[in-house]
Amino acid sequence: MKRFLLSTALLAGFGLAQAQTLVPAGSEIVFVSKQMGVPVEGRFKTFSLPGFAFNPKQPQAAKVQIGINLASASMGAADVEAELMKPEWLDSKRQPNASFTAQSVKALGGGKFELSGPFTLKGQTKPLTVQLTLTQAGANSTATGQFNLKRTDWKIGDGEWSDTSIVAADVLVKFKFQFSGMAPL
Repeated sequence: MKRFLLSTALLAGFGLAQAQTLVPAGSEIVFVSKQMGVPVEGRFKTFSLPGFAFNPKQPQAAKVQIGINLASASMGAADVEAELMKPEWLDSKRQPNASFTAQSVKALGGGKFELSGPFTLKGQTKPLTVQLTLTQAGANSTATGQFNLKRTDWKIGDGEWSDTSIVAADVLVKFKFQFSGMAPL
């Protein structure tokens, strides 16, 4: 029992013991690509933040991991979504998930933070640095940000689709995660 109490006290000292809960209704991961110069938006309907712990006053102690179910990609048309699951695109049968794990988090000031760590997508892992902005209103905190991926670097739209004249190489990924139970800024 003493060991449990000591562990709990240590975790509280690092700001990790506070219970934080993702609010799904206020959270989203959106991706925007351009097809023939026209922006096309999609979203992932299923994602998780397992073991999330973030104290804005002690970001170096943060635990941030994001898991994305690639088969949950939605673009509003069943035929397009079926195409996305194929090996040339997201290959969700063989590689069903994408993930990001922050190995370092640093405060940039003004509610802005920089997270760096490995991003895994379609069987490849590469370093990724993401900036996010944290805002708070009442009992809820919201983390927002965005980053660009070159789809060709990740073999998304491979083979005949690797030509970027129809589907552009750049994909903008935007995220918004809403939480309850986060410590104040």
